[in-house]
Amino acid sequence: MSEKGVKPDLTRPVLMAGAPLDRATAAMVMIHGRGASARDILVNVPALDAPDFAYLAPEAPDHTWYPYPFRAPLQDNEPYLSASLAVIADIMAYLTRTGLAPEQIVLFGFSQGACLILEYAARNARRYGGVVGLSGGLIGPDGLQRDDPGSLAGTPVFLGCSDVDPHIPKQRVEHAVNHLRALGGVVTMRLYPNMPHTINEDEIEFVRGLMANVKTR
Repeated sequence: MSEKGVKPDLTRPVLMAGAPLDRATAAMVMIHGRGASARDILVNVPALDAPDFAYLAPEAPDHTWYPYPFRAPLQDNEPYLSASLAVIADIMAYLTRTGLAPEQIVLFGFSQGACLILEYAARNARRYGGVVGLSGGLIGPDGLQRDDPGSLAGTPVFLGCSDVDPHIPKQRVEHAVNHLRALGGVVTMRLYPNMPHTINEDEIEFVRGLMANVKTR
């Protein structure tokens, strides 16, 4: 797996693996967790086994997308949260300029990166190739009333998490499932008994199947 910077018109450095964008049939935007790096999330690429995909992974400043837990009041994580969501928006815009439509792009995140991916998808609902949030939930305090516009329009969405995750209560995974379904996503949730805070093979296998059904160019 080779890694290289993408174009300098993005606001932050982005590592890339898989197929070159001029030959890729689809793409995946991969967002790492707190304390991790772009290289860490790209470690999952060989297991995904989709060599025709381009994989793009930005890196958070100081390895953190926002400073406080995802259940903190939204204002406590600003301006970092908005800046981090803008990183995903910049990558999406860049991919669009290369000729990939949103329905040819899968959004993938783990832990803090999963929270960021799910939040981006909810705030920018449209038909994507897929949305994958592993060990994550929507950002904001418990009971936050959301009024997200748009529609996921049948986007396949996968949420996987431990039922006793130390960072992500299962109730917040279920909350994300309900909200993304209300936005028109076709959502699958899997809660794994007593699993540590990690990515397991069953999750990877499900994502491989999701990727196999992504519209290609």
